[in-house]
Order: sequence, then structure tokens, then C-alpha cells
Amino acid sequence: MSKLNILVVEDEEAIRGMLMMVLDQAGFSAVAAADAEEAQKSLDEVFPDLILLDWMLPGISGVEWARRLKKEAIFKELPIILLTARGEEEDKVKGFEIGADDYITKPFSPKELIARIRAVLRRSGKLQDSAQINLGDLILDTEKHRLSIGDKQLEVSPTEFRLMQFFMTHPDKVYSRSQLLDQVWGRSVYIEERTIDVHIRRLRKILGEYGREDLVQTVRGFGYRFSLLD
Repeated sequence: MSKLNILVVEDEEAIRGMLMMVLDQAGFSAVAAADAEEAQKSLDEVFPDLILLDWMLPGISGVEWARRLKKEAIFKELPIILLTARGEEEDKVKGFEIGADDYITKPFSPKELIARIRAVLRRSGKLQDSAQINLGDLILDTEKHRLSIGDKQLEVSPTEFRLMQFFMTHPDKVYSRSQLLDQVWGRSVYIEERTIDVHIRRLRKILGEYGREDLVQTVRGFGYRFSLLD
């Protein structure tokens, strides 16, 4: 299974480095930013599964940036965990009111951090405790490397399997071609963005044999979305 990606936004270099190390050891893929402006640029390149965001940042504060993000439809459901030295109840309430999913007061242990991250990812449906991912009548088994619709097994290539795995763990969200390349193929692999179109067409053809080609939808001017909704 491809690693879940976490965007770390923390201005203190030592803490940022520690967070990156802890996340790497826990099996996550992490991208770092020192302020909101840098974090916003990162979002244009890779769509993360979760943002670990420091409350106090230079320039735009973390809580203000989170508030702005949550106003945009594409980021509305993106999980955010706030990191802060502010432990007062009114601060926690403010964090939740702007849409944060959790709130961790500094100092914290790496074990607590990872436990809270996993809890938020489970609630958002991004982290599966089972080898099987079930979505409607679709079943993707990561151990047996099988994709099925009901009791019918689909013949898909390894790349198409990874693409479906990503789609099924990130339903109803729109991803650009570059974001899909990063998430499914990885940053170290260089291929043309249009290669995505080829695999999408193949995937639709396979799904179409079972009347489900509409699961992968084209969003003009941006990219693709996987959805069971009409």
C-alpha cells in the first residue's frame, strides 16, 4: 500500500526535523513547510492525507491559514491536527471551531502524536485497519492483490490496482494529474502526466464491463474524481 502523506507545517527547524523523523519511522511519507505560504505552495504539488499544523507561525498564523483552507471546497474535508503550546480551553474551542480535527498541546510524546494521527486518519476513512478496502460493492484486497465487484474479480494491472487503491481510500475528492502521479507513482518516477489518461481509460474500460465506468469521473480543467455518487 502506498504511504499516506502528511504535510508538516512548523517554523521551528528542530521541531520540524523531529516530526519528520517520527513520521518516517511510523511509516508515513512527510513533506515539510516552515510557514503558511510555503505550505500553500506544497498543496499545489501534492494533496496530503493530513496536515500537522503549528498554531503560531510567522506571517499568517496556523489557525488563520486553517480557517481559510476550510472555506475552500477541495480542502474542506482535509484532516488538520493543530500543534500548540496554548492549552487553555478557549484556544482548543477556537481550533475546533475553525475546523481542526484534533489538538495536541506541546510538549507531547512521539507515541501520542502517532496515535492521534492514526485516530484522525481512521475517522476520515484514509487509514484501514484491515487488508480489505470495501466501498459499496467494490472490494480491494491489498494482501491478495485482488479487486472485485461483488463476487466478480477484475483483471487489472499493478498500476491500475494502485490507482484504484488510492481512489478507494480517497473517494469524492478531485485530484489533478500531477497529484495522482505523486500519490500513485511517487516523486522519484518521471513520466508524462498524460500517462494518467491512458490508465484512466483502461480502468474505465475494465469497470465498464460491469457497468461501472462512471465511478471514475473527469473534472474539466482539473483532473479526476472517484465517486459512488451520481
